[in-house]
Amino acid sequence: MQDIKKFWLEKFDCFSVTGKDAKKFLNGITTSNILNSENKVIKTCWLTPNGVLRALIEIIVLERNLEVIILLGNSHEIIDYFNQIIFPADDVLLSEPFLVNRIQEIDEFNSWRTYPPIFFKREDKEFEIYKNKLNLLNPNDLKLWKINQAIPSFEMEINGKNNPLELGLQDLIDFDKGCYLGQETMSKIKNVSSLKQEIRIWKSFESNFNLDVEDKNLYIDSTKDISVGKITSFFISDSQIKGLAMIKRKYLEEGSYFFSEIFGKIIINKSVGSIFL
Repeated sequence: MQDIKKFWLEKFDCFSVTGKDAKKFLNGITTSNILNSENKVIKTCWLTPNGVLRALIEIIVLERNLEVIILLGNSHEIIDYFNQIIFPADDVLLSEPFLVNRIQEIDEFNSWRTYPPIFFKREDKEFEIYKNKLNLLNPNDLKLWKINQAIPSFEMEINGKNNPLELGLQDLIDFDKGCYLGQETMSKIKNVSSLKQEIRIWKSFESNFNLDVEDKNLYIDSTKDISVGKITSFFISDSQIKGLAMIKRKYLEEGSYFFSEIFGKIIINKSVGSIFL
């Protein structure tokens, strides 16, 4: 019996970038090669000057303009910053933000970056007909799938501290293109392999847990003598407790089992959604 395909549907903020300098402008801000890419949808990152991930975005390349989809990030912060760095001589214009419906096929065995997304700007008749034909994940199953994919969350894993290499997003960075925001830090980390931590999926084996505990650290064992990382997010369903954590790289060889004051004994695993150095 053939498996029924599953789909991810979600609304995201979007804005248009128009003008003859639009590609050059976005190429100097984001981590992917916008100028030479043959892809119609480009996944990329927006970083701080120090290489910290601020937003995860997709850029739709259209005939007359580019559309920027904010998968994770603050759209108003992004638009404000972009507007501030447009020079008077630049032929670049940003639109006001609007919502877009994004649909993508997904599975448990491939990265979320494998399948191309489809976009609908309005919830019109065409969108409703298309949507109703699909097997869409419900909100809880979508949250669990995103954790299994190690997709970072805004203000959780994207917290003003973590860089995209630590979050397993190395394939969204072009190390050969010209200057962009955060390039120097990205090149330094790649060249000296100096990652301090990596994102991991974790799963709890405990039936009793205490969410009132504020200690988000993970430890080698229940003695709590050595901290190996920190829980960044979690999801509790009827059948399991899972989440994401940033694990210090030097402890990744210590084993796959650690201890949380909140969730007890946990196991950690890599994800098909993460690519590491």
